[in-house]
Amino acid sequence: MLAAAGVLAAACGGGGGGDSKSDKNFTLTVDVFGEFGYETLYKGFEQSHPGVTVKQRKVSSLDDYKPRLQQWIATGSGAGDVVALEEGILPTYMQQRTKFVNLFDYGARSMQSDFLPWKWQLGLSPDGSQLVGLGTDVGPLAMCYRKDLFKKAGLPTERDEVAKLWPTWDQFLATGQKFQGKVSGAKWLDGPTAVLRATVLQNAGSGPGYSFFDKDDKFVFDTNPAVKQAFDTALKFEQNKMTADMSIFTPPWQTALKRDTFATVPCPSWMLGGIKQFSGDFGKGKWDVATTPGGSGYWGGSWLAVPKQSKHQKAAAELAQYLTSAQSQVGAFKDKDTFPSNVKAEQDPAVSGASNDYFSGAPTGKIFGQLVASVKPVHLGPKNEDVRQAVENVLIAVGQGHVKPEEAWGKAVEAAKKAAR
Repeated sequence: MLAAAGVLAAACGGGGGGDSKSDKNFTLTVDVFGEFGYETLYKGFEQSHPGVTVKQRKVSSLDDYKPRLQQWIATGSGAGDVVALEEGILPTYMQQRTKFVNLFDYGARSMQSDFLPWKWQLGLSPDGSQLVGLGTDVGPLAMCYRKDLFKKAGLPTERDEVAKLWPTWDQFLATGQKFQGKVSGAKWLDGPTAVLRATVLQNAGSGPGYSFFDKDDKFVFDTNPAVKQAFDTALKFEQNKMTADMSIFTPPWQTALKRDTFATVPCPSWMLGGIKQFSGDFGKGKWDVATTPGGSGYWGGSWLAVPKQSKHQKAAAELAQYLTSAQSQVGAFKDKDTFPSNVKAEQDPAVSGASNDYFSGAPTGKIFGQLVASVKPVHLGPKNEDVRQAVENVLIAVGQGHVKPEEAWGKAVEAAKKAAR
């Protein structure tokens, strides 16, 4: 990861303008984080575009990706020809949409009917005149769990029976307490951050439709019951010493996946690819997938955009359309379990009928396909990710003994207000 980060920081994307007719041989750079499942897809684009080479720059964590992208867009230099905009950072760049190509100018309007309506809408400017980004994946939310550790604790291991253990987050906590009473050396959860992200979006989706900021982008972190309820849920796991105090995709989390460090991870579809990558042979057949407490929800999903600083805007726009096409989204799902936002891809038998051998043969196409139908998108403000990261740090500090539980909410509100400035 450090090597990838070094390449990412050092490389440079381009300087703006359209494609040059005399420049028949050039490289398009794609900036992503985590697992998008594009590695094998680039070859198809190169074959259909002789002379074009596609290079991917990837870091594991969104929190590492975000500041680099901010610098590149702010300075007008360094960004890839195609960049991934995760749902939490998309509102920031919607405010800077003049720095991105209008994908309508390159024929993307014809793709509208291919996408989930809300996914398409979020990629548009408020007045509908500019298509900033094309949807990649969505993140219908399940729960990944270690079957072998459940068996050791005397808990059910079959996914349907496991789901019955936790219709609510309180019952999920109670099950975790039973687990930790039987299994020494393993925590129930990887960390509080995944629980916070999952429950904030669940509560907001079934409630006001927004979380840290209302639909006018006014800061409401400290007054929104959906946020307070989610924070209190995550805090309970920290108070009861039930998490390993890790954040997803960080080096400690990656290492922990090769050990018996934790038994469950709130698991949007794209998380499966990360678990498989970092757990490797150690985890094959030990993991399975069940529904999440609360029964539904989502977390994550991205869009592909083309910065105006690209020297090859036409080819970059064609690459963004290629990578978000039905065929490519099916390929990405097969490779990394990134569930499609392209409805034609969702309906493809390779997706709807998919099972995952690594996750004990779980029918992932069916599980995530049923969940995506119930997704209720939540409005996220431009400073959403800054607030989210600041609040997660407070929760981790509770688990590490640096913040008293009774002081945690006050510290979180203070940190959130500072991050929202």
